[in-house]
Parts: sequence; C-alpha cells; structure tokens
Amino acid sequence: MQLPVTPSFRLDGRCALVTGGSKGIGLAAAAALLQAGAHITIAARSATELDGALQALRAMRAGAGQRIHGERLDVTDARAVAAMVARQAGLQPFDILVNNAGMNRLGNLAEMEDANLDAVLDLNVKAAFYVARECVKALLAAGRGGSIINMSSQMGHVGGPRRTLYCATKHAIEGLTKALAWEVGRQGIRVNSLCPTYIETDLTAKMLQDPEFRSFAENGTALGRIGRIEEIMGAVVFLASDASSLTTGSALMVDGGWTAR
Repeated sequence: MQLPVTPSFRLDGRCALVTGGSKGIGLAAAAALLQAGAHITIAARSATELDGALQALRAMRAGAGQRIHGERLDVTDARAVAAMVARQAGLQPFDILVNNAGMNRLGNLAEMEDANLDAVLDLNVKAAFYVARECVKALLAAGRGGSIINMSSQMGHVGGPRRTLYCATKHAIEGLTKALAWEVGRQGIRVNSLCPTYIETDLTAKMLQDPEFRSFAENGTALGRIGRIEEIMGAVVFLASDASSLTTGSALMVDGGWTAR
C-alpha cells in the first residue's frame, strides 16, 4: 500500500513581503516565514523600527543564502507601493504577501471624527488593496502562482463595542479575500485571510493592562485567555505553503473560539 505524502510546509526559494513587518504580528509572521526558508522583505514606515527588526531577523537567519531586506514604505501611497513591488518583480516577484499593516481608532461612530475615519480606512482597506493589486499584477505578468494572506481579525466576522470603524474595515478585507480568490484562482494564486483574537504584543500591552478590558478579552474566547504571538506563526506558514494548496477564499480563525458562539 502506498500512502500519500504530506505536502511540504517549507518555503525555500520563495520571496515573501510582510507589510507592517517591523513589530508585533507582522514581525512574527516574517520570522515564521524566514524559519520556513523564504527570502524576506519587511515594509514599515519607521526607519528606527525597521532597522531593529532587520537586525533581529538577520541574527536568526535560518539558512544559507536567504535574503533579508527592509523597505521604508508608506503603504497608503499607491505610487510608492507600485514602485517597490516593480523593483522586486525585476528580480523575482513576491510569491507570498502578508498584507498586515493596519491600525485602530476606538470610539463610538456617532462621535468619530472624519480624520479618524480617513486614517483607518486608508491604512486598513485602501492600502491592503494597493499592495495586493501590485503583487497580483507582478505574479500574473510572470505567470507564477502565489499566496496572499490578508491579516484580518475576529472582528471581520462579528461586531464589538466601540469598534464599528475597525469592524467595517476588517469585514471589507474579508470581502476582498473572497472575491480576489475567485479572480485569480485559475492562475494559481491563492488568497486567504487570517483572523486572530487579541494577541499579547507591545501594541496591545497598554489596552490589556486594563483589568476590565482584559476580562472582556479573555472571557470572549472558549480557551479563556489572550493569544500569544507564537500562535499566529504556524497559521502564516500553513497559508503560505503547499500544505494549504486547496485553501483559498477562506478565513483561518485563530481566535480561541471567539466566533464559535
């Protein structure tokens, strides 16, 4: 009897772009892809944070010949995004995109200022479209398949107090993921979203120090706890690799059961 062979989780020789890759979930995603063998480009706006992240990634370089590169980039600038992706396409298009850059401005919609609406929509939605568009264009021109991972949230599937704006943007990302999966699936490009619950990071530390909010976040999961940054990493590698070759247009919930209620 000949048994089937598990598809590989390795990413050797593939090029990955992680936006918002200098800290938090983005940096963890970059580290996971690096450990799986990919060449890594991280993009971020802060030069200081970018330099620190690159230093850390280079210190843990997983294999000989792996390239680790940083781009100081404002992903809300469509022309800058197009120029950066085109430069990379001249060498090798990004086979993997982790569309991670994002932000939140908490508040009730009735009290939300236009400046906050614009900032969150520009980064969470428009920038995600810009980066996905350019990466897809490069893959199609090269006749290559690939994997696009849109960093969404459990809030892309439910609502939450004082999160109307954030939820709206993440629901938009879910729509982008589903439609784009159908648009480029026949060309071998897979598109999925990854939907975490609250994760312990430097960005969430202050919020999670509030006992009332921490209790809300913990009690919202079936596991009764906050997520750890390492618990995102395996999901990123799975969606990037051949192990998920039949998975597209899907939302991978890494939410501790938040949306299972």
